[in-house]
Amino acid sequence: MNKKMIFRWVKLFILLYCGVGIAFYYLYEKILFLPKALPENYQYHFRSKFTEKNIRYDDQTNFNIIQFSSTDTSTKGIVLYFHGNKENINHYAQFAEDFIDKGYEIWMPDYPTYGKSTGILNEKILYEEAMQVYQLARIKYKPEQIIIYGKSLGTGIAAELASIRDCKRLILETPYKNIPSIFQQYLWMYPVNRMIRFKIPTNEFLTKVVAPVTIFHGTDDRMIPYKNALQLKETLKGIDEFITIKSGEHNDLNAFPLFRNKLDSLLNL
Repeated sequence: MNKKMIFRWVKLFILLYCGVGIAFYYLYEKILFLPKALPENYQYHFRSKFTEKNIRYDDQTNFNIIQFSSTDTSTKGIVLYFHGNKENINHYAQFAEDFIDKGYEIWMPDYPTYGKSTGILNEKILYEEAMQVYQLARIKYKPEQIIIYGKSLGTGIAAELASIRDCKRLILETPYKNIPSIFQQYLWMYPVNRMIRFKIPTNEFLTKVVAPVTIFHGTDDRMIPYKNALQLKETLKGIDEFITIKSGEHNDLNAFPLFRNKLDSLLNL
């Protein structure tokens, strides 16, 4: 291969490398966040009894929350549920039944640009929304009655809240070490940590969580690989648990008896 041919291949590689890097830099948020907005007058319809609540944060930011009521005769407490990156509460409301028949209210907030929530989506506002929801819950419930629950994207948000506020327990379903680490495994040749502004370092938050922590993760998860979540083990305390769901994928853990039985036992504590 002559020098001219080598130069052409090097040039092609550089162009390809730069092209993919630039595309990722500008498009990664469209991969990370998949919101589905709803009009302000949209009417929710759920099988379970619920109340809709709005927290007006500033002139452009509104946090929309669906509050599902417990179906038990007595209410043990509340679950603050921070959902994944898809659509809106309509997509996650099906999971409310896992909690309401165990004596818990469950509140599901939508992030800005999701559902009926509005405002600019950034990392700071995700944490601020979680805090606003927690403060609202504290009007009615004591910390020892509050379970903070995160699913997928929401696990980092839930961990951040539990790291600065007391709660009964933190439960994380399919968590990640941090956002850059998810992309880095596919784009190992790029300085991903410098290219994206969303960090959400779950691993750092967990070191500051005082409450018991339970983590669920499936071995066949292709969205947030099992090996990524395993890195969180080193942040756990002696009272914490990392529960492996063999053959579990990213969105089907609820179908496994181990997951359901363990979750039921946690809610009955």
